[in-house]
Amino acid sequence: MNMVAFALILSIVGLVSSFFFIGIIISIAAFVLNVLNYKDEKSISTVRSLAISFVGILIPIIMYLNTYGFSLPFQKNEKLGIVAQILYDNYSSFGVDLSKAVASDLPKKDVAKAEDDAADEQESADVGEEEMPESKEDMSSENSEEENSPEENTEETDSEASEDGDTYKKNSIDYPEGKDLVKVDADSIFESIDSLDTAENNGYGSSRQGPSDDDMPSYGGVPVGVIIVGQYFREDDHNCNPVIVLRNETGNNCRFECVFTARDENGDEMAVSNKTVESVKNGALFVFEGRFDKNELGGKLPSMYEFLLSKRNPYENDLYDEVIVTGEIEDTSVILTAQNTSDKNAKVDAYVLFFDGEELVDCIWMIPRNAGEVCIDPGSAAAIKGDAYYKFTRIETYYTAYEAVSE
Repeated sequence: MNMVAFALILSIVGLVSSFFFIGIIISIAAFVLNVLNYKDEKSISTVRSLAISFVGILIPIIMYLNTYGFSLPFQKNEKLGIVAQILYDNYSSFGVDLSKAVASDLPKKDVAKAEDDAADEQESADVGEEEMPESKEDMSSENSEEENSPEENTEETDSEASEDGDTYKKNSIDYPEGKDLVKVDADSIFESIDSLDTAENNGYGSSRQGPSDDDMPSYGGVPVGVIIVGQYFREDDHNCNPVIVLRNETGNNCRFECVFTARDENGDEMAVSNKTVESVKNGALFVFEGRFDKNELGGKLPSMYEFLLSKRNPYENDLYDEVIVTGEIEDTSVILTAQNTSDKNAKVDAYVLFFDGEELVDCIWMIPRNAGEVCIDPGSAAAIKGDAYYKFTRIETYYTAYEAVSE
């Protein structure tokens, strides 16, 4: 066997193994050998072998950049080795499910990152409906059981203690010292149960059942690579809002902007919502809600909603992997806690969807903060409480996180 044939075989082996990243070493050796052969024999065979070995070098480099960018390797949430992390990130982007293959290496975290596909969400919805307490008494009994096991709670708290002494538990939430729940101001855009007129019989979160209205038609356009996971509609005494859940599969981190238009039965425009913006990591789920006041619609429900989604490059640094968000049900409310493990001020946009079975009954937009208007300090946690309009059996939590910068 001459050197040209040997170099060709070595190049092919390096190319195949480069899809598992380790082939870069073989491809480099083949590339050097092909360069030497090309100096001695300028033929189509040597050029072909040289091109194959070059591709074998290029593929692992692209895989590395797709995982770590231009920085040195760092530990991600999956806490895998460098090669395993590169393979996990790249093949997951192509829709290959590697969760079972790396299940033993993945950390056991109760983090409310909705990273499952639509089928997984449906399955988790069924499980959540069966396991969720159906009454306040059931939830109270569960809370009392947790309180009766101080040793277990102490062990969990100690394991999650941060360097500055603050504690944070993912299952039974302990709020960091000095950081209370965010109180909603009277003029805030966020709706709180405390702002309701007690003279009105609102029946918030008690035994009042939400209307069956998820069949409200909605349509629109999304950029290439954006997948619509779910479309919902929620109505209460004051609002009638469409809600869409999407996944960013564009291959890049993107800044998305969305506008909803309410239309009547003839397709004529009734009202246009304010533009909402989300900075989303590639592969992450996110939510847009169109906010419509019934008074602005003359008390008449639209016959359909139209949404228009656009994207552009984000100017914020994404912190999705450095922020941990959990949601815990407390009676008829939810307490959302966000822990910023990065060394930067983080902005967290969270949406909590409340379901009664499969029916969406409420959607609350929350921004946990402990610094300024919307920020979470580096290495700290913040919590915020939201009240559901109707009774519910389960929740789904979606969020985006990025470095807080001036708009």
